[in-house]
Amino acid sequence: MRNIVTDRLIIRRFDEADAAGLFEYISNPRVNCFMDDKVTTLEEAKVKAQKRANDASCVAVCLKETGGLIGELMLHQEDQHQADTYSVGRNFNEKVHGKGYATESARALFEHLFTQRDARRLYAYVEDDNFKSQKLCEKLGMRKEACFMEFISFVNNPDGTPKYENTFQYAILKKEWLRRDT
Repeated sequence: MRNIVTDRLIIRRFDEADAAGLFEYISNPRVNCFMDDKVTTLEEAKVKAQKRANDASCVAVCLKETGGLIGELMLHQEDQHQADTYSVGRNFNEKVHGKGYATESARALFEHLFTQRDARRLYAYVEDDNFKSQKLCEKLGMRKEACFMEFISFVNNPDGTPKYENTFQYAILKKEWLRRDT
């Protein structure tokens, strides 16, 4: 993927130099419990950064002004029978929450997927208690399609049993994206 540049951001492939920025947000338990990315050292983050550098389904979101990594976007293309469908997601450093970077970068990614990769449908999973992500999906024009009860477990209860979470699925079609109010 070529770099995507917005007013304030650069969306690009990861590289090893992103390890410190990556460590800063994936060491947060709220993030790493969902990504299976538990890290406790910068060396572990370097391995994760290298893995992302070789994975086209994960892209770095950096501040245009400084080049510093502030988060990431995920784009997983479905199998050959639904190759025009992508699952999308995002994780950002808590220090930049509330500044509109997630919205700005997701809009740019959606535009890229719909116009450059000919995506037909994008969808995202959001936990039922993650109100900020639900609001972001709605800002992007996505509609809530379903609620999967006790859908998935990323963490365990204190007794060691899986803690299952209710998860919403949001989606948007290319034709909806193209006719949205910008």
